[in-house]
This record gives sequence, C-alpha cells and structure tokens, in this order.
Amino acid sequence: MADHDEPRRKFVVGLGNPGRRYQGTRHNVGFDVLDTLQRRWMLGEPKTAFGGLTWDARYTRFDEEPVRVALLAPQTFMNCSGQPTAQLLSFYKGQPSDVLVVVDDYAIDLGRLRLRPGGSAGGHNGLKDMARHLGTEDYARLRVGVGPCPGVMDSADFVLGKFAKKEIEEIGVSIERAADAVEAWLTQEVHAVMERYNQAP
Repeated sequence: MADHDEPRRKFVVGLGNPGRRYQGTRHNVGFDVLDTLQRRWMLGEPKTAFGGLTWDARYTRFDEEPVRVALLAPQTFMNCSGQPTAQLLSFYKGQPSDVLVVVDDYAIDLGRLRLRPGGSAGGHNGLKDMARHLGTEDYARLRVGVGPCPGVMDSADFVLGKFAKKEIEEIGVSIERAADAVEAWLTQEVHAVMERYNQAP
C-alpha cells in the first residue's frame, strides 16, 4: 500500500505503443522521453504493474526537497492508456492534477513543445482515453511536435511511421528538451515552465 507519510507524489505518463515494430516511430516519443528520464536518474529496469512499465523515483533539484515521482509507460497501446493511469492514481491516492502526460502531436512542427495544464484532447485518441478514465481533462499534457503531417498522407500512417534520417538529430534534441520540461514541471509553477519551453528552441 502507499505510504501516507510520504510527500505528495507526481506522475509522469509517457504514451506510445508496445512492441519492437513501433520503436522509433513518431507515435512513441512519449516512451522515448520516459527512457531519457530513467537513464538520467539511473533508475534501472522497470517493474511491471498497472498494465504498464513503472519506475519509482525521487527527483531532486539543487538543494530542494526531493519530489516523489512515478513514471508509467502503459503497455495497453496508445488508445487504451487511460485505465493503467487511473489504476496507478488509485493505488497511490493521487489526483489528476498531479499527472503530466507526454504525447506526440503531428499538428506541431518537429522540434517544438507545447505544455498545457489541461484542455481538450485535440483529436489525440490517447488523451481522449485518458480523460475518459480520469473523469476530467484537468491534467497536464506535454505535446512533442512530430509534424507537420503531409496533407496527402493519412495521419495514422504518418504517426506510425519512423523518422526520416534527416529528422533523427532534431527529434533527439527535442526529446532531451522535453525531458528538461518534465523535470521543470516537477518543481516549478506550470505557467513558468510553459513560458520557457513553449517557445521555439
């Protein structure tokens, strides 16, 4: 059971699709951001729980008090990501306001980030399912730009495709910057983080 004497916990959920065939695709940048965080924090192998892969961490910024963080990579496929997240929150008695969901967005140019404290799913099926299971849209989301999607191409085919060779360096920089934004969100006021990271790099 959760330890109720622990400080308030935050939850970072990276969305993607499980399996080797989806590795390196635009739709899996949420997983890639979590991978970056767990490497930075030297968390090691994940546990399997709540229908996903989880890591438990304490993040410390400078000499501040550490923040308890649970990372979750749902293994239920993108469009069914809400239930694992709801199970995680239920176990730790967390609130949707303590959640940051990291997702791809083909409507945002490659290299750009967009952090919001809440709002609509904007057509993203993973976020739609998240709102359905959490019962609210009042949770933070960090959209990682993977676009633009060519007008002649089906958006589903586009996001399930892999990055072109010329895009790999830029998306790598964007994933690192998204991980920076997650770390800032853990300890700073969300609008200050938005002002910094929603700007063009």
